[in-house]
Amino acid sequence: MAKLSLGSRLFLSHMLVMLVGLGSFVSLAKISSPRMFILRLEELESQGFITVRSAKTYLIRGFETAWNRSSLWAIIFGASAAGGLSFLAADRIMQPLDRLKLATKNLAEGDLQSRMPPSDIPELEQLGESFNRMADSLADVEQQRRELVSDLTHELRSPLTVVRGYLEQLAEGTIAGDPELYQRLVGETRRLERLTVDLQELSKVEAGYLSIQRQPLDLYPLLVKLQQRFADQLLEEGPELILAAPSSLPPVLADPDRTEQILVNLIGNAVRYTPSGAITIDAHLGNDQEKNNLLWVTVTDTGIGIAAGDLPYVFERFWRADKSRSRYSGGTGLGLAIAKRLVELQGGNLLVRSTLGQGSEFSFSLPLV
Repeated sequence: MAKLSLGSRLFLSHMLVMLVGLGSFVSLAKISSPRMFILRLEELESQGFITVRSAKTYLIRGFETAWNRSSLWAIIFGASAAGGLSFLAADRIMQPLDRLKLATKNLAEGDLQSRMPPSDIPELEQLGESFNRMADSLADVEQQRRELVSDLTHELRSPLTVVRGYLEQLAEGTIAGDPELYQRLVGETRRLERLTVDLQELSKVEAGYLSIQRQPLDLYPLLVKLQQRFADQLLEEGPELILAAPSSLPPVLADPDRTEQILVNLIGNAVRYTPSGAITIDAHLGNDQEKNNLLWVTVTDTGIGIAAGDLPYVFERFWRADKSRSRYSGGTGLGLAIAKRLVELQGGNLLVRSTLGQGSEFSFSLPLV
């Protein structure tokens, strides 16, 4: 048995209500009107106004005939009027639903620009707005997917081309294998490995699959450990790594492993782009009333800096401040994007200030216990 559409259901429901109303009216009037008419005639006869005993049967039959005819016309007229209004009401409701059906079909077929027009019915207007927000979200996801595929293709092309070129020359015998060459190949494969790991990490973060175990954390020992780790890796002619944070920092509510990952990304990024000078790690409470419940950690360097026009793109995937140097300096262009998302998952924010040629300052906040 075929299912009725919503428009048919609305129309039939209106007609049923109308028929029940008319049927009740006619039935009640049919039962009570003759009896009331007879009582009225007897009342008039008892008062001596008229003598209607001989004509009572004739009058009653005439009344019933007139009543039946008028009821028939009332039903015909009422049903026609109710049916027309029910059809218009059902059509008015079905039009935006039909548009939603078409928009949903177009969206399922890949038309991500399909949207619902406004409606003067509040509930359908809310439904249309929800659909449009969903379509906008899907369009954003698709745009990010395309950008990710494009960026990933670009990032993979360089190391794969290098590895293939060396391998082809080795196979052809045009170059001889030596430790330096093999070390270059190892470096390129390690870069591919880092890229794969970072992409996996970023996909987990953006999809919300990465677990965050927030707990009270004393940040100062972690800063000391990282300062010592990176200081051991710096060359004598490289930058100086300074820990300026006070030892009496209040505890924060954060995930220790993820917080260390954020700091490693920020300090490593500063080391990569600071050939000389200093890198300073500091921490302080918020300076205004709104931020008093946050602890801010800053990593400031005297490196190459970032141009003002590039600052809005710093936390985008695969973005680099110095594209000519960073490809061989170990960065994948994903560290800042991962760090920002990890900070946000812990209830904080990651900000950047920079001046080209003078250095950069990255600051992130964590809520206090």
